[in-house]
Amino acid sequence: MPVDRAKLEALVAEVGRFYVREKRMRRAQERILRALASPTLEQSQVDEYLKATRHYFAGFAREAKAHLGNVERRLAQVSQLQFNLSAERGVAARRIDATQGVLAQIEELAPR
Repeated sequence: MPVDRAKLEALVAEVGRFYVREKRMRRAQERILRALASPTLEQSQVDEYLKATRHYFAGFAREAKAHLGNVERRLAQVSQLQFNLSAERGVAARRIDATQGVLAQIEELAPR
């Protein structure tokens, strides 16, 4: 099935916006750019490019999802810690109020 050249060119341009360090992907990008510059575009060239691009970005997506999951877990921990510290702060504030009240009563009864 022939590929829609305009969609392929849009994909190639989008991929070109990424900083790609993997040699296989860089070579695939260079080859498809040369192929698009020529008057004929072989389906095998398109298939090779799409395979390399899928492989590269699937790995990239897995890595990004794992990182997001890690960050979300850490945020949940921080949120729980903040909740616990807020509750602890409330307890400490109530203890201060209670002890200050007792100390104020003592001061009334027996000033220093």
